[in-house]
Formats: sequence, C-alpha cells, structure tokens
Amino acid sequence: MARIALCQVNSGDDPEANLKLIRSGVEAAVADGARIVVFPEATMARFGRPLEPVAEPLDGPWASAVAAVAAEHDVVVVVGMFTPADDGRVRNTLLVTGGGHHRGYDKIHLYDAFGFAESDTVAPGTTATTFELDGVVFGVATCYDVRFPELFRALADDGADVVLLPASWGAGEGKREQWEVLVRARALDSGCWVLACGQADPAATGVTVNPKAPTGIGYSLAADGFGRVAAAAGAGTETLLVDVDPAVSAKARAATGALANRRL
Repeated sequence: MARIALCQVNSGDDPEANLKLIRSGVEAAVADGARIVVFPEATMARFGRPLEPVAEPLDGPWASAVAAVAAEHDVVVVVGMFTPADDGRVRNTLLVTGGGHHRGYDKIHLYDAFGFAESDTVAPGTTATTFELDGVVFGVATCYDVRFPELFRALADDGADVVLLPASWGAGEGKREQWEVLVRARALDSGCWVLACGQADPAATGVTVNPKAPTGIGYSLAADGFGRVAAAAGAGTETLLVDVDPAVSAKARAATGALANRRL
C-alpha cells in the first residue's frame, strides 16, 4: 500500500514563490504519511505568461531546490516545470525527484486543441517514463496525454501499476465531464491506478489569470483499474490523500482482459 498526496494548488507567475507552495504542501503531506507528493503541471510557473525566461535544466536551481525538499522529507516529489529545448522553445517537463531519483518526463502530446497551440512555445517529448519506489512501479503522464490510451498501455507494459497525471486543464463547456471520464477510461484501458492532480480553478480561489490560457479547473481525482473513483477534490485548493494498493491493478487486468486481449 502506498499513500500518495495530490496537492491541488494555484501556481503563480513567480517560480520562487511557487517553491513555497511545494515546501508547504510536502510538509503537510508528509505529516499525513505520504510517500509521494504530486503537484500539477505548470507548478513552476502557470500558463499565460512567457515560459522561456523561467525554463531551467533539471540540474538548475529550481529543480535542485525541489530535490532538497524531497530529500529533507524522504519522499518523492512529482511536479510540473519547464526546461529549455534546443529550438528556442521549452519542454513541458515533469520533475520526479527523491527516493534515489532525479529525472524528467517531457510531455509527449501537446495541447493543440480547443483554440490553444501549445506547440508554438513547447517542444514535444518522445519517451514514456517510469520510476520505482518501495517495490511499486509508477508511470507519469501530463494533462493532454490523458486523451491517448496508447501511452497508458505502454506504461502498463513497462510495469506500471500506478500512473501519476499532473495537469492544468483548460476550462470550458463540458471540460470537467471530459476530464473525469478520460481519467477513469485510462484507468480501465491500462488496468492502472490513475491519480490526476490538476491546478485548482482560479475562479474558485479569487485568482486573476490570462483567460485564454489553460490554468485549471480543479477536480483532481484518483481512479483504480476498474474505473472506480477512490478520491475526488472540488474546484478550490485542496490536498487529496490516496492509499493505493497495487494488487488491485493485477486484479483489474485479469478481470477486464483489456491488455491481454488487445489486437492492435
């Protein structure tokens, strides 16, 4: 059994100020017994501001500060940041640090949808990523990745029983419903637990943001491999604690045959 904290926050424009959110979130989660603490996509700096000026490599000061927090509290922290790309764009990166790990996952599927063009400023990644903690294999994915079941099946093929999904979901008509259905569907597709941690809804917390940017709707949730919702948040800032039993993933795959019976 692994206890995982999903810290649904509103990140701001300033990476240094956002480090304070991470420190306080980790401290509270560890006090409640969490072994992994997950923050949303774009926690380093929210969407709607220029990203290139804040992008840093994984050995830069921002990621190193997060690593120090993880080491101090003996946990793994998964958090959205931006790293430089070679073509003048940035990469939308999930930092995984702590527990002997310090690596990044670069978002593969970019949000060129609903009138937004993430690929204008962000270069795509190419490689699925997993890590292990306490004998459990975890996969990671980011926001728009949730629309692509093949990634989640690939992570399951790589041994993952749990997929951590930070996001900064775009608001709009029907978008909450899509978010909840997609998280549960990807859990069913892969037989994995899917733990989705989104940015809180700025409107619910009184934060003014760029209305054209995908800055979050809240409603983080955790679903097991049967598609059952184990925990769900509201629109505002909130931390969910989820106790994940990886054995449920094996039971789900055996029951549904969703991996064993695929033909394409």
